[in-house]
Amino acid sequence: MARVYPLFSSSEGNCTYIGSSKCGILIDAGVSCKKILSALSDNSLDISAVKGIFITHEHSDHIKGLKVLTSYYNIPVFAQGLNAQYLADEGQIGKFSDLQVIGEKTEICGFEVKAFTTPHDTRQSCGYRITTPDNKVISICTDLGNVTDEVHANLLGSELVLLEANYDYNMLRNGPYPYPLKKRISSPNGHLDNRDSAKELLRLVESGTTRLILGHLSQHNNRPELAELTAQSLMEGVRRNIDYIMMTAPVETGGEVMIV
Repeated sequence: MARVYPLFSSSEGNCTYIGSSKCGILIDAGVSCKKILSALSDNSLDISAVKGIFITHEHSDHIKGLKVLTSYYNIPVFAQGLNAQYLADEGQIGKFSDLQVIGEKTEICGFEVKAFTTPHDTRQSCGYRITTPDNKVISICTDLGNVTDEVHANLLGSELVLLEANYDYNMLRNGPYPYPLKKRISSPNGHLDNRDSAKELLRLVESGTTRLILGHLSQHNNRPELAELTAQSLMEGVRRNIDYIMMTAPVETGGEVMIV
């Protein structure tokens, strides 16, 4: 049995723990080391349980706490080749950690982790498909401008999916951001809006996914209740709390967890 703790999830910082109280992994470290330690503690978890940190890409809301965290704790860090090179070149890895380029499949702490490409405006960006020790599949997929065939294929068959629902189209269009930033966010290499996220979630639920987490919501261009309402309105033919369970990842953990 594995648990998924969305410790931090927003445009300001992202970090998810997957595992048990004794053994697990972090996906990203996008807030300060102090906040990560505090969030783990709030969920009755200790940093000693973290056996690996997997980075999706090099934007600050995904690596902000990595250098300090790995300066105090001997936790291996895994990333795709270009991101690993960036982390090394920019001194983002502390002296106690081993930086490794993720292979086709990486096994750590009984979890088999596979990276898949996501379309995002960075040197390299990925989601992660994680097979648990009891053969359940969990997928974490944020920071993508559209759902490609590769993304869908890697989400398919997951028991639980954390998928980005970054912005509401009307809030972004009518909001205070400058036009170039709005255009970047809504581009095919930007972020996923509520409607496109909901359409993919429907496909997944129809294929057997039963647990959904809406993640990486913009604090300026979205609201949790709006993201969930959009998802429910587009997921016709499937019933919440019967065919699937859905939650929205909080900006900062309040003890939320999903069990697979």
